[in-house]
Amino acid sequence: MQDKDGHYPMLGIQEFRKGQLAGRDELLFNELHGERHIDKPHKHDFFIIMLFDRGKGIHHIDFTAHPVGDRQVHLLFPGQVHRWNIESVTTGYQLMIGRSLFERFSPYFRFATTNYQHHPVVPLSDAAFTLLHYEFDAIKKELETGDSLYELLDARTAVIAALVSKEAEKVFPDFKVYQSEPRLVRFLQLIDLSFREEKLVSFYARQLHISANYLNILCRKKLHVPATQLIQQRVVLEAKRLLQATGQSVKEIAFELGFVDHAYFSNFFKAQTGITPTAFRLQ
Repeated sequence: MQDKDGHYPMLGIQEFRKGQLAGRDELLFNELHGERHIDKPHKHDFFIIMLFDRGKGIHHIDFTAHPVGDRQVHLLFPGQVHRWNIESVTTGYQLMIGRSLFERFSPYFRFATTNYQHHPVVPLSDAAFTLLHYEFDAIKKELETGDSLYELLDARTAVIAALVSKEAEKVFPDFKVYQSEPRLVRFLQLIDLSFREEKLVSFYARQLHISANYLNILCRKKLHVPATQLIQQRVVLEAKRLLQATGQSVKEIAFELGFVDHAYFSNFFKAQTGITPTAFRLQ
């Protein structure tokens, strides 16, 4: 949805209420049937979980192309940029979940949000698909009653999060690392909270009550990258989101990301990606 100034605003859940099959304030249910195209990248301020029974096409999430296939779950977190081209054979189901409900059930996702954002497509076994389809259908029926109970909806969304996490464990290459070293999980969470203002490893190390040197050793040993690279990757991801999904100038984006000089930001972005911010926007 492009406005008159050329911006691509973050879309709220209320903008999708018109086409809902069933829903209430913070939870909408829709079915996905047939060909769909979103050519302009955009983002949402709510969580979306898509359950595909049959699927064919490409779903771009945060600038990575993910093939749409049979029996998959696709996760889209608030603020992530996406677009897709889905072919006519596709059938599936979609839950749009407002922030307050998302905050209530998100602890049932067993791993850090970053894990799911890096691996947003989860293939499902036949048994897992059957269980998830049952929960999606139960939510739809509860929403259709007109006097749906929050407690039932909360419980069913929590079950969905737990089932997805169980399947995701099979595709998360680093999940054992994070289980054995919770400080790395916390490090990623802190980066997500503070990357705009804080870009030095020493800041995060202090929050974790360890030295910057030891945090760097942990990252190199467990994740095979220096701690600084994890911070830089998060900054670059947000820069890409802002360049693709807003009409802000490069200077405005640089300021929003904590750079006092837009030339320094442009040099940083090109060093990380091999392309200037302006060239990336024009791609």
